[in-house]
Amino acid sequence: MRTPVLRRRAPQGAPEGWSAAVHPVLRQVYAARGVLHPAQAEHRLRHLLPPQALGGLERAVALLTEAIASDWSIVVAGDYDCDGATGTAVAMRGLRLLGARRVGYAIPNRFVHGYGLSPALVASLDPTPQLILTVDNGVASVAGVAAAKARGIRVIVTDHHLPGAHLPAADALVNPNVLDPHACGHAEPACAACADDARMNQAFPSRALAGVGVMFYLLLAVRAGLRGQGAFDGRAEPDLGRLLDLVALGTVADLVPLDFNNRVLVEAGLRRIRSGQACAGINALVEAGKRSLSGICASDMGYAVGPRLNAAGRLEDMRLGVECLLTDDPEQARVLADRLSAINQERRGLQDAMVAEAEAMIGALGLDGIDQRTGVSLYEPSWHAGVVGLVASKLKERLHRPVIAFAPADEGRPDELRGSARSIAGFHVRDALAAIDARVPGLIERFGGHAMAAGLSLKARDYSRFAEAFDAVAREWLDEERLQAVLYTDGELPPGSFTLDLARQLRDGGPWGQGFPEPLFDNLFECAQWRAMGERHWRLSLRDPRDGGLHEAVMFNVREAAPPPRLRAVFELSINDWQGRESTRLLLRHVEPAL
Repeated sequence: MRTPVLRRRAPQGAPEGWSAAVHPVLRQVYAARGVLHPAQAEHRLRHLLPPQALGGLERAVALLTEAIASDWSIVVAGDYDCDGATGTAVAMRGLRLLGARRVGYAIPNRFVHGYGLSPALVASLDPTPQLILTVDNGVASVAGVAAAKARGIRVIVTDHHLPGAHLPAADALVNPNVLDPHACGHAEPACAACADDARMNQAFPSRALAGVGVMFYLLLAVRAGLRGQGAFDGRAEPDLGRLLDLVALGTVADLVPLDFNNRVLVEAGLRRIRSGQACAGINALVEAGKRSLSGICASDMGYAVGPRLNAAGRLEDMRLGVECLLTDDPEQARVLADRLSAINQERRGLQDAMVAEAEAMIGALGLDGIDQRTGVSLYEPSWHAGVVGLVASKLKERLHRPVIAFAPADEGRPDELRGSARSIAGFHVRDALAAIDARVPGLIERFGGHAMAAGLSLKARDYSRFAEAFDAVAREWLDEERLQAVLYTDGELPPGSFTLDLARQLRDGGPWGQGFPEPLFDNLFECAQWRAMGERHWRLSLRDPRDGGLHEAVMFNVREAAPPPRLRAVFELSINDWQGRESTRLLLRHVEPAL
């Protein structure tokens, strides 16, 4: 494992206007993330970007308002990850609130239908719906949309993934990462003659929306459209804020950057959960993860709730997860959450075995061997296609290189491989796949994704050629500086600051997550005492040499046999809640010997 270089975040300006009640350390943390004024940390719904700024909404709203008024049959076509499941639940619940009566959903089985709105998924829809509304997929579903149109089905695509060279010929396309393809009013999905039109080049200010966030925005716009038609005259408008717990979960679990707009959405959803207003499914999943509903934070959603939903899509059928999010019966929700927890436990065991095999492959190469590879590809015929993304993520963290892990697509197609890629800062993995596709046409059968994560399919016979091509692109695009792991911290925590008050302020100062990292500090300590917990965890008592103060600490998943007597530790100032009593505890993220 590459030892990271520690670097301290610098303030991006001078903090101004903060109340004296806001701890100076929190002000410093905010300043290092560009939050300099209290208004920039006020995550209230009134600060949410207006839906009108999101391109493609006008056509989608017109079609959905017509579908609701004319009682069309609608199928929500979701995805088999947490973002897709929450987005599907938001669409189902939201459309029903807005008056749609004939709404169903379809989630592809990754081993049967492949990804997204595929021709196979379209062919499975029986009876044939009048409208398909995609969630968290569709921008790459050129063939699937064409198959739907051939059956006379209208299609609205809502997605947040980056587009490929061609857009699907959908009736409407809503995606913050696609310039409005219909802004010119022409029928073509991408009108070359209007490419320079100003409206065609107005990108949504928050391009980091998750798929569930895009769906929530569409529903807000549909409600406004229905309002303009007088649909709510004489009755209360539907409260779409009821959906924000689902929006928060999907946004955090999909690891999209928590820019200000996403933080507003996530914080609003967390407030609903803490106040006891969440749907039965989220309550059950939080409890199954042994987290506190009243004290839930974004990291709980990412580490305890999201994986339980994702496990269903990885190993079985994500419809189980969607049903958990759709039920209003607390008892049924608990039963479904328990099943999801059992599947997640199975996923953990499978993941541990696959990661061990992957690490053995790396070990067999030797340090010289792996240093000769910049872009790492791994393949084992016995691996599970639903778990390779987690293997790639673990190996990427260990090696600090872009990694793609492959497995057979399914038992019936051993000649086709499915790969999942995870990347490092400075290497846009989806663009890398596009570059390989351009250089070696036909090598990759399908691909799509983001800068940091992507998926692809290819023939088993082409694996070696692909591995060489991926390594070649990585060598061209990454220099030695990019290959050095860096761990950013917020500097030393001053003496006297290891308090419950600061720990609470840091916990509540988020939501923290991707692109808005949780506060981490690095301090010198003496190891006064330690003991092992299980096989891979430590419990420690650390002495601060500056004032002699002792601080309880834990570290999980360590590789070393014992901590050094003097150490520099990177840690989170966390709160340990034991039998109703709160105390501070240092959650160690990295330890290295100190002179």
